[in-house]
Amino acid sequence: MLMAVRSKLLSRQGLSPVQRVPVISPQGKALMPTKPSRARKWLRDGKAKIYKNDLNVFAIQLIAQPSGKETQNVVIGIDPGKMFSGVGVQSSKATLLKLHLILPFPNITKKMTGRRILRRARRGRRINRKLPYSQRCHRAKRFDNRVQKKLPPSIRVNRQLELRVVKEITRLFPISNIVYEYIKAPSNKGFSPAMVGQKVMLEWLRKIAPTSTIFGWETSNLRQWLELPKDKADKSKACEETHSNDGVALAASHFIKWKKWQSTKAHGGYWDGSVFVTSAPFKVIAKPSIYRRQLHFENPDSQKPNPTQYRKRKGGTVSPFGFRSGDFVQAEKAGQIYRGWIGGYTQTAKSKNVSIYDINWKRIGQFSLNKVRLLKRSTKLLVSGATS
Repeated sequence: MLMAVRSKLLSRQGLSPVQRVPVISPQGKALMPTKPSRARKWLRDGKAKIYKNDLNVFAIQLIAQPSGKETQNVVIGIDPGKMFSGVGVQSSKATLLKLHLILPFPNITKKMTGRRILRRARRGRRINRKLPYSQRCHRAKRFDNRVQKKLPPSIRVNRQLELRVVKEITRLFPISNIVYEYIKAPSNKGFSPAMVGQKVMLEWLRKIAPTSTIFGWETSNLRQWLELPKDKADKSKACEETHSNDGVALAASHFIKWKKWQSTKAHGGYWDGSVFVTSAPFKVIAKPSIYRRQLHFENPDSQKPNPTQYRKRKGGTVSPFGFRSGDFVQAEKAGQIYRGWIGGYTQTAKSKNVSIYDINWKRIGQFSLNKVRLLKRSTKLLVSGATS
């Protein structure tokens, strides 16, 4: 009975014969991926089991020792951005994974702006401006905060999300190299926030695997030669054509190189090498926009008789119902099934409700507690298939 369930789980993944299934050794080391048919056979014969991971990629873990541990080159390509990033995993014979990252840049910027406003208001209230300037209660600076070399919080959280995804990929595939697109804007084109933190990110990546860089125009040329489509009209679309195809092109650059030739009367170039770009599982990944625990909202509840006495609670990751913010759940309302992530709760004398959010962290609705079922505990990552 158990074998039948495992085979059914594999068939639900919708994997095509061209796609590959990650294989993990009994010790937890990533091996070369295999065909879905072979993975199905191993599950049926009890030689492997389902391997759970934070990226929700279907993978198997061997129960017995493998016959061989030889690996081929598997490369990660990263196309960084300000609002979205694309990641592709490629071997010479197949495309293994495509990812579209929704970066938390706007959420962090909004939170930092609110924090700055509140801090300045507190400092303004503390100062008695009726006194001479020399006698006012100005706090002396604790450090020179104008010459810091730290990354801005909004940029740091972008790079940390990319780094977290790369680490999760290395648990599934035997990564040999990483290719990172280096952004270099011309002097007359201004400055992009995506350029900030590139050197720090490269230092982090080099601790994981050998890392190389190529420029954006090189990625564009290679993507066109590989005939991978690019949607430039709306880059916010969570589809393969916006960013993940760039990640695949970056990873493919490890296997094919542009070589120039020149004669006495002409010159040109050609692509040297071999790589096969195939269909692959596509995932959309984001971070939950969770507020830290605070005493209350800044503004009182205007619906109460005396607004100055009522301020709602704000933030936190736990609830009195056993759910945590970021838990993946399934809920039912009016006979319709919804799936999303816990983002908060409300509790009154008459009802207990939890708020469920989608991949873009927009609230789907509030659901009664007895209509919600836990599917997966929070990993601080929101992972889903393609969205419209």
